[in-house]
Amino acid sequence: MEPAKDRIDDASRQWRVFVAMFAAIFVGGLMLVYTFIVLLDPYGINPYALPIQRAIVSISQRYMYPQLIRSHHFDSFVVGTSTSRLLDPRILNQTFHARFVNLGMDSMTAWEQSTVMDYFVRKVGAPKVLLVGLDGVWCDPDAGRHRITFRGFPSWLYEDTAARAFAYLLNYGTLEIAGRLVGYQLGLYPERIRNDGFEVFVPPDDTYDPERARHNIGRRPAPVDRREAPPPQISFPALSWLDAALAKMPHSIKILTYMPVHVAAQPAPGTSQAQAEIECKQQIAAIAANRDAVVIDWRIASPITENDANYWDSLHYRLPLAQRIARETADAALNGSPAHDGAYQIVVRAAGEAP
Repeated sequence: MEPAKDRIDDASRQWRVFVAMFAAIFVGGLMLVYTFIVLLDPYGINPYALPIQRAIVSISQRYMYPQLIRSHHFDSFVVGTSTSRLLDPRILNQTFHARFVNLGMDSMTAWEQSTVMDYFVRKVGAPKVLLVGLDGVWCDPDAGRHRITFRGFPSWLYEDTAARAFAYLLNYGTLEIAGRLVGYQLGLYPERIRNDGFEVFVPPDDTYDPERARHNIGRRPAPVDRREAPPPQISFPALSWLDAALAKMPHSIKILTYMPVHVAAQPAPGTSQAQAEIECKQQIAAIAANRDAVVIDWRIASPITENDANYWDSLHYRLPLAQRIARETADAALNGSPAHDGAYQIVVRAAGEAP
């Protein structure tokens, strides 16, 4: 009969072999997964990756858009929140004779926008044309604290070298995107966003429901007596980021365009919020005049913003209106053309000339 000590030693050896085999298989599996990710290179950071077309197969804009900048296929760009995402680069290309990419992102903060602008200048150079879709994020007095959203922001993808980025690749999200790229190559998975960053993220226009849109828009704010709301003393920290970004583009065509959100999303006249917005707009106009930028304001009460039929909700307009905004913003910026129906105002012209 085998001594108890020998049985214990034998069991101990078997356990050590099992642990060693498990560790080898686990580490080997991780290495295979990591190699798969690095070779597929879904974020476009590896110069030695497989030579395949890297379509945008994920809606994670903050992760996917840096590679559009690094591609060097574009010399101009749009940046802003979701209210700018329907500005079609192809329409802007025709007017400016440029190669636009739309880098607008859902709920994009002012800090994220300034980071993207800085990254474009560092990787590509000053753009031929910059179009900033202005929203309330630039006038947020807490912009310094609210730099990112719950979506997170992969700052490692916006660095000059990709060395640090490789440490962040081994995760399920990146593996999933790499798998989607394989599916795209095999014709099994569609491109999610066009290769110039443009996406029609609103429902198809032929499915528009006026009643549902009115419900989503909500009630218009009631105006109040201005005497009840003296102008507040508020600072806007994001405006220094905007000024710094524009300073790096001295010879670019720079267009700051307030997006036409519905009047229900605009502060009620006479309120402290409205007074703060007026003050913020004045400071942006001063920055633009100093940096030779154009300012066009669609964020006003107008036949567009007062018409429920133009909107899916209080922030997002329909595709035909987006096409008009792209065409007329370009015409106003280049030629100083006024709106035929008062839909926008040219606040600052090129070379700091006030209209």
